Amino acid sequence: MGMFVISKRNNGDYKFVFTSRKGKTIFTSIGCKQKSDCQRIIEAITEDVHKFTFRKNATPSGKHFFRLSIGGLVLATSRKYSTPLMLQKGIDEIIKYVITAEILDFSEGESIFPPEEEVFLNEEAKAS
Repeated sequence: MGMFVISKRNNGDYKFVFTSRKGKTIFTSIGCKQKSDCQRIIEAITEDVHKFTFRKNATPSGKHFFRLSIGGLVLATSRKYSTPLMLQKGIDEIIKYVITAEILDFSEGESIFPPEEEVFLNEEAKAS
């Protein structure tokens, strides 16, 4: 199962990544001014990924990647893969798992973990 993770960039734009079931980033979206734009793109991808084009490319150093687009508009760029076969496996994983992908929203900057001081102070107290 894959996962979409929405977050906020330092410049204030929103983005999302699609991660594999092992937690590795498969692709990263373009920057969006509104979080709702990210949500609409994710919804479109999950509803019918076959509407989208996976345009395969290679870097001058021989790494392989794809750009996810619809109607000529590039919406996301993949991570770099060492071989064309690995690139195709990444695309296949998207097609297979995107319809069941969860969406996590970390764009508000709220941590789901307790403050570091609280965790380590409690550990020190237990050790005493």
